[in-house]
Parts: sequence; structure tokens; C-alpha cells
Amino acid sequence: MRARRVSAVCASLPGGRRGLRRRLAWTLALGLLLAAAPARAELRFSDRPEVFLNDQELTVQAVLLGAVPPAFHEHLHSGITTHIRFYVELWQYSRFWINQRLQSRMVERQLTYNVVTKEYKVASAAGEPREPYVTKDLREAQRVASEIRGLKLGRSAALDPGELYYVQVRADVSLGGVNTILTRMMGEAEETPWIRSTLLTVTRTQ
Repeated sequence: MRARRVSAVCASLPGGRRGLRRRLAWTLALGLLLAAAPARAELRFSDRPEVFLNDQELTVQAVLLGAVPPAFHEHLHSGITTHIRFYVELWQYSRFWINQRLQSRMVERQLTYNVVTKEYKVASAAGEPREPYVTKDLREAQRVASEIRGLKLGRSAALDPGELYYVQVRADVSLGGVNTILTRMMGEAEETPWIRSTLLTVTRTQ
């Protein structure tokens, strides 16, 4: 009798045994997908973003490490473009209220490989006026694609000398420009968290 009562309870649960099998199948599939995802080197910035005051312009410098993961190399050499995107924001810090975003920039670069000439090309796709850079050295191409130098965030005259500011940056790299949860799980995209500079004033920059 006890066995009959237990069976009746199981049958009355939402979805019954069929729903349980379906959930187990999804869990198993997700586990296999995660296990099959290739191991990746950590995509990260070398340090906090550096902020400079040059000719009354506020500029930013940052260096991304691991911009072209080893798992991308085969795809790159087969003709798939690697996209590197930088997101840079200027914020005004508030001691007692919500911080305010003042400026936002996105810089995108594309790294391609020419199988005929065996050359790598780094080209700007958005956010900066830049001539394409061509080299036969992958490490050199990665270095050029990984650095932000002198990115302008606006004129310092528009900032209040009595307030505190900071810059934050993040980046993502992807095959074919697609960065989603699925492509990250499959090892076809990576992204960094936001990295924040130290607090700055208009007259006290790094």
C-alpha cells in the first residue's frame, strides 16, 4: 500500500515523470556543453586605466592582455575575423548620491589574416580614426589591437575642478563579432569586468 501511495504522489507532481526526465536531459546536455568548452586564458587588463591631461584634453590609456586567445588562432587563420571592443566611460563621483556618467566611448578593432600574403591586418571599425596596420607577426598584431593610447574623452574645461572623477573600462573579444552567453560558453567570445581608475580631479591626474 505504501508503494502505491508513493507512486500516486509522484504522478501528481507537475509534469510527472516525463517532466522529470526532460529536466534531467537538459541538465545533462548543459553539463556536456560546459565540459566540452575549451580551456581559455584569462582576458584581462594589465592594470587600472591611466588618465592624462594633454593639451586640455582628457585622454585614457589601457592595455588588454590575451586579446587573441590561443583558441581563436585556428579560426583566425581560416578567415574568421576577430573583433576587439573597448568600452570607456567617464564618471563623476558623488560622496552622498548616485555617480553620474558624463561620457561614453566604444572603440572596435578587427583583426584579419590574409592566407595568400600571410599577413595580419588590424583595422579600426568604430570609435577612432586610424589607418590599418599590417604585419606578418601575430604577436605584433595582437599588441597593436590590444592598446588604447590617447583616447579622448572630452575637454577638461567642461569639468568642475572641485569634483572627483574616474574612468572605467571593459573589453570583449569575439569571433565574427558575436558576444553572447552561448558564444562565451563555446569559447568563441570572452569579456572582462569593468576596471576603474583611481579618483581624479582636473588638476590631479596620473
